[in-house]
Amino acid sequence: MQRTYNVDLHKAARFSRQDGASLLEGIAYLGIAAIVVLGAVSLLTGAFGSARANQTSEEIVAMRTAVRKLYSGQPYGNAALTANLIAANAIPNTLTRNGNVVTNSWGGAVTATGTGTQFTITYNAVPRDVCVAVISGASGWVRIQAGGPAVDVFPATVQAATGTCTNANANNITFTST
Repeated sequence: MQRTYNVDLHKAARFSRQDGASLLEGIAYLGIAAIVVLGAVSLLTGAFGSARANQTSEEIVAMRTAVRKLYSGQPYGNAALTANLIAANAIPNTLTRNGNVVTNSWGGAVTATGTGTQFTITYNAVPRDVCVAVISGASGWVRIQAGGPAVDVFPATVQAATGTCTNANANNITFTST
């Protein structure tokens, strides 16, 4: 007696095809995914640097405005102004306060000091990329210095900002105003 098998050709064709991806396809997929992730990280790093520069500029301008408002019609004297700004609650909320010490997002001290008819705001431990962005976008100051030659002409050029921001990791920027 002869047996006959009823084979469904459609099912047989399905079993003969490869299911899943080959090793080469998997490696290519992971390579493309790695390139996309690296691109996204690069864009985010740039965006965070720009956001930090904007925040720093806003903090410095807010402090300048607070000093001018607090001392309107009065001499600044030749002493630290930071404690008076803290007492008047005139320090931006994005800066950290610990007693009479104010620090920025990099842990550097932020101080305001009277120099007679002018005052200075010193912003310490600023990374070079943020330093250059802040100084090149600054206006309304008498002088800005961060280690290199002082910037006395505003708006400052990128070359002037780069020249004064000499430290790669921790620039101490001094803004002078009237």
